[in-house]
Amino acid sequence: MSSRDPEFEPTGENSTKMPAEFGLAMATFVIVASMVGVGILTTSGFTVYSVGSNQLMLGLWVLGGVIAAAGALTLCELSAAMPKTGGDYVYLHEAYGPLAAFLSGWVSFLIGFAAPSAAAAFGAAKFLLVPLHLEGPVALYAQRGLATFTILVFATIHTKSRGGTSRVQSWITSLKLILLGLFVLAGLAVGWPHHANLVDLPPMTGSRVLAMMFSLVYISYAYIGWNAASYLAGEIVEPQRLLPRAILLGTAGVVALYLGLNIVYALALSADDIRAIVDGPENRLPLASKPEAVAPIAQLAAQRLFGVKWSEPLSVSIGLMLLSSLSAYVLIGPRVIFAMAQAGQFPKVAGRLSGRASTPVVATALQVLCTLTLLWTGSFDSLVIYASVGLAIFSMLTISAVYVLRVKRPDLPRPFKTPGYPVTPAIYLVFTTILTAAAFSERFWVSTYSLLSIMVGIPIYYLWQWGLSGKPFSKENRVPDQG
Repeated sequence: MSSRDPEFEPTGENSTKMPAEFGLAMATFVIVASMVGVGILTTSGFTVYSVGSNQLMLGLWVLGGVIAAAGALTLCELSAAMPKTGGDYVYLHEAYGPLAAFLSGWVSFLIGFAAPSAAAAFGAAKFLLVPLHLEGPVALYAQRGLATFTILVFATIHTKSRGGTSRVQSWITSLKLILLGLFVLAGLAVGWPHHANLVDLPPMTGSRVLAMMFSLVYISYAYIGWNAASYLAGEIVEPQRLLPRAILLGTAGVVALYLGLNIVYALALSADDIRAIVDGPENRLPLASKPEAVAPIAQLAAQRLFGVKWSEPLSVSIGLMLLSSLSAYVLIGPRVIFAMAQAGQFPKVAGRLSGRASTPVVATALQVLCTLTLLWTGSFDSLVIYASVGLAIFSMLTISAVYVLRVKRPDLPRPFKTPGYPVTPAIYLVFTTILTAAAFSERFWVSTYSLLSIMVGIPIYYLWQWGLSGKPFSKENRVPDQG
């Protein structure tokens, strides 16, 4: 990368840029839609069962918010300094070179967007189909079929029109926020007589501390998405000014919403209630899958607070909320593949823009193909751990780039500098390292598969370079530095 030109610029014969048409509202909506999804609507039940306390659960969500805020504040500096489409791929290419950038894109393609897209689509379909009372294999195939349909619908919308993309994302994210806001307000009003559920701190033991650290894996999955708008940086008007605002606004709003939702869950269900649901005789799931009984924590809480008659309408509402997240994932994921193709690290056909809207149609098709493969082969719990570990590893690499670039590229314009530097990035790095270690301790094989998926990208990278040049990768035939 030339020291004279701090900006990432794609190379190759097809280096067309996508137009900058998105404003602050769209960038903020993308962040909120990416963060508020399956995680907050499902994982709190797992956490309460694991740590045995609503109070500890709430504390862990606060800690998760602090960690996410530390990461978001750091990302603001990177995104303002290099406001180019591609997100983490761009920052890692500048800080660590093409291999790290390629692996970041590989992880985003395989883990970062495909797995959350599959989970969000499946979750949305599951909730939307509740009124039909389907059971067994019929229910499973119907859920996967509807999930497939929604993925294809959003892929079509996002490749046909930028105006349509902005309108759809804004409307469905607004609907999500309105529904969740009403749920929080009504839940607090009805459930406050049970505020004793909020004070149930148990004695601390080594096993409980380990359970708390592992629970942060689920919570971190729910907070994933604070970097979403950076993938659209090259398509945002005045990105150096608007992108940091969108990241901070979106993250702060989501943290406040998450705390409100979790307080409602705690008011509705005590830790003893959660244990009774999982360990009670009515739960006929296999032993290893028994905690799945409290996965629909939002629905369970609503039933306790408002009665069974609200169960089906709420399920449909939750399904509609999850469509907002799915839409954001289908929109953002292809931008990474597009950036890789523009840099010569992915088949160049994926770097082409198609139609009057100049959208990455081929990149979107490839992302959809990967998503559908995971949808029809994976399970929700494994997808969450698989995605969380892989994303945690590369999010740490991205956040650490702020240290590298302060030394390596002091000439970079930095309209926004990380408050509390160097402590703020360190907070994110330390806690993310701890939760990743806890994931390996508790779910070794799934975590290992995630790590191996990353490592598989290394030989693929060098084989790709060999294919480009006809000889092994070397300094003489490496992909040119961007910019």
